[in-house]
Amino acid sequence: MLDGEPEDPGTDGRPETDDEVVDGVSDDGPPPDELYTGPEVEVELRPRRRLSAWHLAPVVGLAAAGSLMFAFPLAFDFGDSGAVIAMLGVLICSCAAGWGLVAARRVGQNWPGLPPRGSGRRPDWRIMLAYAVTVIAVVLLAVWRVARLR
Repeated sequence: MLDGEPEDPGTDGRPETDDEVVDGVSDDGPPPDELYTGPEVEVELRPRRRLSAWHLAPVVGLAAAGSLMFAFPLAFDFGDSGAVIAMLGVLICSCAAGWGLVAARRVGQNWPGLPPRGSGRRPDWRIMLAYAVTVIAVVLLAVWRVARLR
């Protein structure tokens, strides 16, 4: 090798073994014509992405606690602390809604009317405007109702 002799083309510098490999099949395996006997079947190896109960339980729990914290000061007289408790309830409900949106997005769901993630399509501006107006209206009504507690 050092003096310019060509290598043996069959060894490729690897040590020889007792089992010779021919056409990618070793001597102890099945012959090549028996490897694929039936039609090929494609099977999805990943499980279907969906929200399970353990994904939804904390979101539902936070939403329920937040809505109760928002509703009870409005229904019953809590004194001066009612507005603070109600605003904390609104904050917790908002956090639960955001957490639910993130969880749904991770499993591939999207809002009605919006294109799927990664499709390259742009959302319709009218649908985005409708969503923005709805969120702003809910927030304004909640803040206005809590402000009336004082």
